[in-house]
Amino acid sequence: MKKGYFGEFGGSFVSAEIQEELDKIEKEYNRLKKDKGFIRELNNLRRDYQGRPTPLYFCKNLTERVGGAKIYLKREDLNHTGAHKINHCIGEALLAKHLGKTKIIAETGAGQHGLAIATVCRVLGLECEIHMGSVDIKKQSANVSKMKMLGAKIVECTAGDGTLKDAVDSAFASYAGQLDSAIYCIGSVVGPHPFPTMVRDFQSVIGKEAKKQIKKHENRLPDYVVACVGGGSNAMGIFYPFIKEESVKLVGVEALGRGTSLAENSATINFGTTGVYQGFKSKVLQSEDGEIVDAYSIASGLDYPGVGPEHAYLNEIKRVEYVSASDEEALDAFYTLTKEEGIIPALESSHAVAYGMKLAQGLNKNQIVVINLSGRGDKDVDFVLNK
Repeated sequence: MKKGYFGEFGGSFVSAEIQEELDKIEKEYNRLKKDKGFIRELNNLRRDYQGRPTPLYFCKNLTERVGGAKIYLKREDLNHTGAHKINHCIGEALLAKHLGKTKIIAETGAGQHGLAIATVCRVLGLECEIHMGSVDIKKQSANVSKMKMLGAKIVECTAGDGTLKDAVDSAFASYAGQLDSAIYCIGSVVGPHPFPTMVRDFQSVIGKEAKKQIKKHENRLPDYVVACVGGGSNAMGIFYPFIKEESVKLVGVEALGRGTSLAENSATINFGTTGVYQGFKSKVLQSEDGEIVDAYSIASGLDYPGVGPEHAYLNEIKRVEYVSASDEEALDAFYTLTKEEGIIPALESSHAVAYGMKLAQGLNKNQIVVINLSGRGDKDVDFVLNK
């Protein structure tokens, strides 16, 4: 496979100046991922600061309510800062330190990536600049307050529709002017090479743990692994260690939003076409003229008109099935999991829970569905209650 590509998807479509910096990042990452000292430092932070491993939890009440297969949750909501995002943030921040950088620039949608980066910057002594769309700043005010408390500079992005894609554009523009001192820590398996591979590798700790844990619980692998997909970091994190396990079906759940029309959803694989966007080639929500269409989802972290290139490839080779869940279905799952298990899920994760429940209902009691609960819903409670 061509370097930086997954089939026809991936690559790096950036200026020569930024490409030179990305080449340095890739070279140092390839060195560090084999370095015992770096691996030890990363694992120590994961264990003692982040709180890994996260549990794999059997949902007895939800399983009984739904009927059918056993439902397990991979509890990424129990990470420090409340979501899977800290998995790659620690890795990227350590990489920044090794590169001699003093500052991290990042984008955020739901605020979880921004919060995780801001938190890690405190513990590792780095400056932090977070770009966030104006719409998301209003929806995720609790996370914005936490980022400010942690000393992060918040850059409000008012261009476009004021959501995640605009924050990415703004962050990249800022990064281009600070290449000597800063590193851009992208928040998903998107962007130019090496970000999709690097973020996937850091996130794959989810699937590695889940694989061991389900064998301990059930003495076998699950029948299905389900995860929500926006850019796709939590999904790639849990899918990747299972890809070669042909008996395990992998299901990515995109945000159907309000419907199937353009600008009504964020279901990029289901409704997008191939294009180059924000420095990489993948499936993109775009018009027939190639204009990027505003994505929509009730979940800010899924509200993005592109998807990671490896997801586009896994769809192409039919290794992962990509389905969708609507706003209404996600809200129903949000309340159902809260009431049945005392676990308040993030709206992003609620999309996976919604489809996972539907899937389990059609299976038999000897089958197993593992759902990646990518984050907790503290950030969404006020928004949901005001719906």
